[in-house]
Amino acid sequence: MSTATRTDPQSPAPHVADSHDVIRVVGARENNLKDVSIEIPKRRLTVFTGISGSGKSSLVFGTVAAESQRLINETYSAFVQGFMPTLARPEVDVLEGVTTAIIVDQQRMGANPRSTVGTATDANAMLRTLFSRLGQPYVGSPNAFSFNVPSVKASGVMTVERGASKSVRTTFTRTGGMCPRCEGRGAVSDIDLTQLFDDSKSLAEGALTIPGYKGDGWMVRLYTESGFLDPNKPIRDYTGTELHDFLHREPTKVKINGVNLTYEGLVPRVQKSFLSKDPEAMQPHIRAFVDRAVTFTACPGCDGTRLSEAARSSRIGGINIADACAMQISDLAEWIRGLDQPSVAPLLATLLQTLESFVEIGLGYLSLDRPSGTLSGGEAQRVKMIRHLGSSLTDVTYVFDEPTTGLHPHDIQRMNDLLLRLRDKGNTVLVVEHKPETIAIADHVVDLGPGAGTAGGTVCFEGTVEGLRASGTLTGRHLDDRASLKEPVRTPTGTLQIRGASTHNLRDVDVDIPLGVLVVVTGVAGSGKSSLVHGSIPAGAGVVSIDQRPIRGSRRSNPATYTGLLDPIRKAFAKANGVKPALFSANSEGACANCNGAGVVYTDLAMMAGVATTCEECEGRRFQASVLDHHLGGRDISEVLAMSVTEAEEFFGAGEGRTPAAHTILGRLADVGLGYLTLGQPLTTLSGGERQRLKLAAHMAEKGGTYVLDEPTAGLHLADVEQLLGLLDRLVDSGKSVIVIEHHQAVMAHADWIIDLGPGAGHDGGRIVFEGTPADLVASRCGHTGEHLAAYVGQ
Repeated sequence: MSTATRTDPQSPAPHVADSHDVIRVVGARENNLKDVSIEIPKRRLTVFTGISGSGKSSLVFGTVAAESQRLINETYSAFVQGFMPTLARPEVDVLEGVTTAIIVDQQRMGANPRSTVGTATDANAMLRTLFSRLGQPYVGSPNAFSFNVPSVKASGVMTVERGASKSVRTTFTRTGGMCPRCEGRGAVSDIDLTQLFDDSKSLAEGALTIPGYKGDGWMVRLYTESGFLDPNKPIRDYTGTELHDFLHREPTKVKINGVNLTYEGLVPRVQKSFLSKDPEAMQPHIRAFVDRAVTFTACPGCDGTRLSEAARSSRIGGINIADACAMQISDLAEWIRGLDQPSVAPLLATLLQTLESFVEIGLGYLSLDRPSGTLSGGEAQRVKMIRHLGSSLTDVTYVFDEPTTGLHPHDIQRMNDLLLRLRDKGNTVLVVEHKPETIAIADHVVDLGPGAGTAGGTVCFEGTVEGLRASGTLTGRHLDDRASLKEPVRTPTGTLQIRGASTHNLRDVDVDIPLGVLVVVTGVAGSGKSSLVHGSIPAGAGVVSIDQRPIRGSRRSNPATYTGLLDPIRKAFAKANGVKPALFSANSEGACANCNGAGVVYTDLAMMAGVATTCEECEGRRFQASVLDHHLGGRDISEVLAMSVTEAEEFFGAGEGRTPAAHTILGRLADVGLGYLTLGQPLTTLSGGERQRLKLAAHMAEKGGTYVLDEPTAGLHLADVEQLLGLLDRLVDSGKSVIVIEHHQAVMAHADWIIDLGPGAGHDGGRIVFEGTPADLVASRCGHTGEHLAAYVGQ
């Protein structure tokens, strides 16, 4: 091999192509950004900081990443674009030097019961191929090992049009791996019939107790007027035939009042209308009904593996595909490494690389059969990262939204190494982050603020980490904050006993959780914290659980509707003006007829981004002109919705606008640090930290003696954590018991009692490593948590 030798006496001038070394943003105005202009260096790690709601996500995701995706989509033909999501151009004057953006956000993975860690990462697809090639006995193609593919057999006559048409008798067979009993879900539902109807009553007397089955509605008339049942006969007196028709009859066409309808038994109807839906998308009262009426148990036909008997019969070295998917991924990687099969070597190498990426990213404790809907936000984000770790792509922009969410301080160093590896391959890495450990590794820092909402949206600092420390900005001042250990700690008023907890990886854990104090449950990711708290503390009376599930909401939802604040406000307006409360709802009678209460008119432009223009009739105020003639304390309803929480708290606290019910809810919003939010701001514009605190404020209204919070510091700036600690203290001082699952050292140091699980993750965890006060943990330096907390408080 020959190598050319350079003979140039002097190096040539830099090529013009090498001059594009920054992403230049000029005049960004997305959401609350105020004409932001910055230059982001390429092939460097840039961290965006600032308090929750300061505009970080609007700049990184809403402007840079959104424009990159839009420009890529525009390279496709109009036909292809018609099948893709339409993206509007961000509100920005100039955006130059943008490269292809790969977005790794914190959106929870879909809660579809058929989606697992294996299906979401394509590891299952490779495993199915492996078993179809090496499994003994041979049962079929990869489809024969898929729990999403049913077995199909069909035969009949088929007409073939080739020259003269002729009929051909044919038989079609497809072998799938789906368990026929549970249809690949792994669980079967058992319905408590006493929750569906009162058998002492007749249908005419209102025996049905299912939400929506009321009065003379069609759902009830279907049963009373079908002709199969006596509507005046108590259900307990039904004959065997009548009871079968009532509960299990196959779909049958009936005519009621000249309308053709399909009658079917109550049980299959409830299964189709309630059990086939994502529980997260249900209204609260519907979800409460499902929780009462339905119990899920592992399918007896497949023992919860989702797979048919044939798929489970095929084995490689004594292991079937269900056993492989149930293994901890770190153990599965070890098993794959031991397979010496030259005929499938490329497949084994690719599968092993995927599994090792799980281990490398700190998710080796998961199993491939884990439902993806049960992953936390941090776990879901890291699962999405797996497909990018081994990528050979360079000169792309990776955009991360708080990649350290859900990570113990022990795991953050590993995440930092991954971010630096992506950068060192020649990529631009943009990270929205609050943790000082990740801010410290940045090549470039952009700090937004100075406040949140309308008080934010400007760049307070650009430069190095050392420059940030000396800058005097809110982030700079709090970057080296260290909480001191609490002395003295509170005395418990009782204990909550947990005995023999064995959910997921817990190993018969016995623990007494003190009540009346602030308890922090900690441990590395996957050590069993959520399993102990959510899976073992008896739900129900007295326990208010605030988990990590995101709040859902459309552009019509806002803080006022989500927290229930709008109900007392509407009633106060109605009482003051002698009209109906429905007039003061932009989703009901008071809505502007032109824009249907949206405030804007949307024009769909097919494959191009739709255009939203302010409604000319209501000028964006969402209500009919006649509704705005009604006032409370000199303000109309649109002016009230334009108020900030702080303004509204003052308005509804005294004077003509005094409304105690509204004032109480506003007080909770102010307590969690959302005083700057406007009441009518769409939920779709809130940041992750704002949504987390809005959810906390809504749950504080629930009656209960024990609050369980799952990582309440997610999305919170260092300065906001201080305010959260004050809120937790006020909850405890008011007589509540507060149990917090948390990794943040400031919350650990502030606790009255710490329960540390571990020592590792998965089957290396699930045990109690330490119980006691933070001072005792620091003194003992027990486990990873003790070491990191001691370093944090400087001892």
